Amino acid sequence: MQFLIFFFMAIGLSMDAFSLALAYGVNNISLRKIIFCSISVGIFHFIMPYIGASIGNLIISIIPIKIDLVVSLIFFLLALEMFLSRNNEVNNIINSISSIIFFSFTVSIDSFSVGIALGITKSMIIQAGIIFSIVSSIFTLLGLMLGKKLFLKYGKKAIYLGVILLVFLGVKYLL
Repeated sequence: MQFLIFFFMAIGLSMDAFSLALAYGVNNISLRKIIFCSISVGIFHFIMPYIGASIGNLIISIIPIKIDLVVSLIFFLLALEMFLSRNNEVNNIINSISSIIFFSFTVSIDSFSVGIALGITKSMIIQAGIIFSIVSSIFTLLGLMLGKKLFLKYGKKAIYLGVILLVFLGVKYLL
């Protein structure tokens, strides 16, 4: 029963990864970067709940930050950057290891807050992290591949879909 609960939590946590991966995938990312990014997202979805369970409660009690507002701001800035650079010859946002790590961190922040809850309830954090990791890797891979197909079919016009998705995610986190 606990496995099913973690599995459905993983699907919920992976929706942002899928949406953002779809938005980034329209930038015609290489297969090697798609695989690396998917693995990186999986690793972060494993690590973040553990960090949340370990130190999250302490951080939130000392510094009251609204994680949703931070994530929303990041999505809006990414949408603006994608929109402003839409006419570049190669508009590849995921172009370095640091940008892939930033991408992975961004889509894994919600796993941190789930980790806080898992820590409070003393749930099986390692098992949850493994499930979160596998599901988020698969969702990221699917999103990036679908975005790449959209780019190949519609060209640079597909980038507008990416911008719209990022703005939508930003609004979602604001609300």
